[in-house]
Amino acid sequence: MAHTMNTEPGLNDLAADRLAALDAHAVREARIDLAACFRMAARLGMGEGICNHFSAMLPGSDEFFLVNAYGLAFDEITAGNLLVCDLHGHVLQGAGKPEATAFYIHARVHRRHPRARAVFHTHMPNATALCLIEGAPLLWAGQTALKFWGRVAVDEHYNGLALDESEGDRIAATLGDQDDVVFMKNHGVMVLGASIERAWDDLYYLERAAHVQRLAASMDRKIKPIAPDIAARTAAQMTAEDPASARAHLDSVRRRLMRSEPDFSR
Repeated sequence: MAHTMNTEPGLNDLAADRLAALDAHAVREARIDLAACFRMAARLGMGEGICNHFSAMLPGSDEFFLVNAYGLAFDEITAGNLLVCDLHGHVLQGAGKPEATAFYIHARVHRRHPRARAVFHTHMPNATALCLIEGAPLLWAGQTALKFWGRVAVDEHYNGLALDESEGDRIAATLGDQDDVVFMKNHGVMVLGASIERAWDDLYYLERAAHVQRLAASMDRKIKPIAPDIAARTAAQMTAEDPASARAHLDSVRRRLMRSEPDFSR
């Protein structure tokens, strides 16, 4: 199912200088944050073999991003084995290559939506299940789902694997300026974040919202949606606290991982 990326390593002198000029501490923290997301996603059953991928722009850069290498499962990711790529597909740091769809989806989304400092794509089971049915994926019946009110796009047109820039561009074009989540019908979900912690927080709660919706749908009783005005007001209340809450959430993930699998930070 996964495809390795056909690209050559490449770091010219100018790119090397720009990469070297970045804040080394901030880059190291970004590596640890992203590796923590992979490990906790693995623990929670959000990964799928070696097929799914998270990316994050390097702090202070609009051209270099971190992404997992082809062939590694989520629970094998460490801060040190993440790749640094540019938006043209060159591997600048790290051993290996990105998975092909990881590059063609993530690079094109980062390029089209500069606000997306992190892009997480998974086939996590509950949210993906909502991609397999007709109609709106979220029914706005649970409080957790309201975190995503007004922030969801739906890609109705599954078009096979994203093995070229045109498919990545098509997926990126489904996202409006306010959309941070896209349900890709017959495929999976993608989350955009202004930071790694925001993307992680949304990914986690999206799967939780999908899970409880599936449970409610299995009870053979009518689902009770929340009134739109209350949904919008509640979403605004959540958004106001999201940056601090998301950072605290990822800090908690890092502490838990340091106790049980500290190699993630190496």
